[in-house]
Amino acid sequence: MSEAIPVSTDPIDLPDAGVPARPEGLPTQPAPVLELRHVHVVHKTRTGGLFKPGTVHAVNDVDFTISRGETVGIVGESGCGKSTLARVLVGLQHPTDGEVLFHGAPLRYDANTRKVLGRAVSVVFQDPATALNPRMTVRDQLIDPLRVHGIGTPAEREARVRVLLKLVGLPASALDVLPRQISGGQRQRVAIARALALEPDVIVADEPTSALDVSVRAQVLNLLTDLKEELGLGMVFISHDISTVRYVSDRMAVMYAGQVVETGPAEQLFTDPHHDYTRTLLSAVPSLL
Repeated sequence: MSEAIPVSTDPIDLPDAGVPARPEGLPTQPAPVLELRHVHVVHKTRTGGLFKPGTVHAVNDVDFTISRGETVGIVGESGCGKSTLARVLVGLQHPTDGEVLFHGAPLRYDANTRKVLGRAVSVVFQDPATALNPRMTVRDQLIDPLRVHGIGTPAEREARVRVLLKLVGLPASALDVLPRQISGGQRQRVAIARALALEPDVIVADEPTSALDVSVRAQVLNLLTDLKEELGLGMVFISHDISTVRYVSDRMAVMYAGQVVETGPAEQLFTDPHHDYTRTLLSAVPSLL
């Protein structure tokens, strides 16, 4: 049985807690944190012959940028390459061809770069029940990234996790519970807090609300939007639901068969879509009229 833990809506004060603070002022047009140039990802399949195995072109010639302070939504049907693109962004998938730039420099896949990238780019996964370790308390889940990266003293880490819980609207009493003892929406809040632990530049949220009830989904979407504005984060929001993507995004990229077929401001894509596939997605949106 899930434990009913109250969700706070009070204004948030963010002390340092031993983690270096971000600069107060962000440039009007910040340089991209991540940039993809003509990226291809080709997977081999079990079909085909011995000397000519079958292939799937999961990502096909994609250009993409994400900067601090903006939310870019990626929308498309299942199997269109959204999650593969997310894995490229967080360094878990090497592109077959093309270039990935991290703060303007080509991304290198060595251990040191992975550690730097892991601190700058965090992930919020689809299902918080599997994203969190079921045998670790919430306190340990949040302290672990700080310990791995050698940030702060034990006392500073403890202070930091209390700040993180307050940031996502959970009380300090949630620190000592296991993931199975709280609700799905509260688990996702813990997952978001963990993604914020290292003060990343960008959060990649891969279908973060699809496993949640409708009312809880709205709370998590509002939380992500508030955090982006308050902390100046960049966010890549991935979903098959174009209405959800529109709600949180400044820009949108529509993917179909591994390609970005249309991109632009979210409102523009809704009011004046140019590609037939974008029109098809919009026509599938339920109407109350």
